[in-house]
Amino acid sequence: MTKISGIYAATMSVLNSDLSLNVEKTIDHAERLIDQGCHGTAIFGSTGQSQLLSVSEKIDLLNKLSMSKYKDKHLIGTGFNSLTETINFMKIANSLNFKKFLIMPPAYYKYGDSEVIDFYSKIIKSIPECKIILYNFEKLSGYKFSVNCIKELVKKFPNQIVGVKDSSYNLFESLKLENFSIFPGSEIKLLKGLLSGCSGIITATCNVTAKLSRKVYDDFQMGNEQLYNEKLCNVRGAFDKYNLISGLHSYYSQENKIYKNILPPLSLLNKKDEKNLLNNLKDLNFSNKSSLAA
Repeated sequence: MTKISGIYAATMSVLNSDLSLNVEKTIDHAERLIDQGCHGTAIFGSTGQSQLLSVSEKIDLLNKLSMSKYKDKHLIGTGFNSLTETINFMKIANSLNFKKFLIMPPAYYKYGDSEVIDFYSKIIKSIPECKIILYNFEKLSGYKFSVNCIKELVKKFPNQIVGVKDSSYNLFESLKLENFSIFPGSEIKLLKGLLSGCSGIITATCNVTAKLSRKVYDDFQMGNEQLYNEKLCNVRGAFDKYNLISGLHSYYSQENKIYKNILPPLSLLNKKDEKNLLNNLKDLNFSNKSSLAA
């Protein structure tokens, strides 16, 4: 399998007014980001409100996504604490020829490296043909991957553990493994990560920065002068002042009201924060309006 690399958006879920998942618009949203420059997306990550969606909605989307011309460009998140539900969902995805998954360890409970290795071992034993990108985000799961844990997992499962999304930022500069993909979780870390040997990024704000992020990535690959990185980092910084899911939905809802729909306990930004975000982006001369129609 070719090493996974490039710009990946942790794509948003689009909801109907009754808060059910709008499968068609969610797929359209993700694939519009690919058209804008992303190499792919992560479906059902934290940005996609995965923990809050029903299993049946996720399966419905997988069935329709399996018929897409871009189906091979998507990483499938699981978003379950339950080991059994994770395996069952992956089996369904696998039956539809999805092989690449983004999987975070369970939240809420306290555990260490040995338990994490056991968790992924049981998944891989059930679905040996999978390719897993580990999701390192201590703020959400309560656990932070160590370099040694990842090295042990890769040693044990070199054909299945193929990368890590590093949103805790303790790995992307220090972890060095051959033919292993490392993706920082922020545009601010993109160029620094590439210089350290990383493979790209997987981030929430690539929902709005797809074009800019791709320019920075391509200029690095071609050895060109970096003309867009400062603006890219400033745009990410504007969103970083707020909850990213709230900020993204508030931003997109300026052009399409369907993005106002968000699953509790999440919410849109309050009017003051929304105004400040939009003003900050305006000051940066940043607009994504031509891409927001859904």
